Amino acid sequence: MKVLTMGEIMLRLKTRENERFMQSPMFEATFGGGEANVAVSLANFHMPVEYLTVLPENDMGESCIGELRRFGVGTDRIIRKPGRIGIYYLETGANQRPSKVIYDRAESTMACAEVADFDWDSALADVDWFHITGITPAISASAAEVSLEAVKQAKARGITVSCDLNFRKNLWKYGVEAKTIMSEITKYTDVVIANEEDCQKSLGLNVDSELGGGVDADVTSGSLDTKKYEALTRKLMETYPNVSKVAVTLRESHSADHNGWGACIYNGSEFYLSRHYEICDIVDRVGGGDSFGAGLIYGLRTYDSDAKALEFAVAASCLKHTIPGDFNRVSVKEVETLMGGDGSGRVVR
Repeated sequence: MKVLTMGEIMLRLKTRENERFMQSPMFEATFGGGEANVAVSLANFHMPVEYLTVLPENDMGESCIGELRRFGVGTDRIIRKPGRIGIYYLETGANQRPSKVIYDRAESTMACAEVADFDWDSALADVDWFHITGITPAISASAAEVSLEAVKQAKARGITVSCDLNFRKNLWKYGVEAKTIMSEITKYTDVVIANEEDCQKSLGLNVDSELGGGVDADVTSGSLDTKKYEALTRKLMETYPNVSKVAVTLRESHSADHNGWGACIYNGSEFYLSRHYEICDIVDRVGGGDSFGAGLIYGLRTYDSDAKALEFAVAASCLKHTIPGDFNRVSVKEVETLMGGDGSGRVVR
């Protein structure tokens, strides 16, 4: 059986090293996108995985498919239509200067996708786990309809559904609030993945009544109140009784180069807090959340405890911060080595 991820993969145009936009007349051109990043990670973990999207019938679409195939991601379910590929521009920050992302994905083939474009019987054949994020329903009203139909179709077939809430304020521009769409998608979700602000901004959840103050979701504060996360995960599962697990990543943004990193998971009876990593001299944090999601999916399907699955996910994401590009190019052995406490970075000979 396979994992299927669905979303939009884009052309990623990044400035060289830490240059500002147009400081030099060159961009590094690669591909990336939340659900595609998850698919690549899972393929690197030797887990059968397919990717579902809509790509243009041109050379850029062909190049994108070729890149996915190079990693072992199944591409036979990708739909081709006339149109354009989405683009995002990335300026990598340093120290106190944050990274910047500019989206150019309006009217892309995935943004224009409609429910009628998809043959769900074929798309979900031999699939036992379906993964989506809150990014896809944010790009357009029609993509939101596709996303909601996808989770409904998956649940109707008894497929486990995971959703990374992934709130993106710069994408929700078509007149509908994130909460309206994401609350519906969450009703069909088994495993919810979120960061420190997603539960509030995508689902409108906080823990004011329980603890006299919301979870600290100020990502600029440099610290997080981890004591309140158990209450938040409990509240999410009470609000959405169909959800069986909630994993929340805990990022402390000290600067663009230095983050604290960890996560927690609640399964309805037990709450686990992971090991904490101090990640200094970050190479590229884009895709860090996606690598966590992929690690969690792998861990939950492989290990006999949620705690171990969580540790695998956090370690996989920690390693992603050392790798340029959206994709996490690490193996299970490398992740398990870090899980085991070997983070020395010594040369392996």
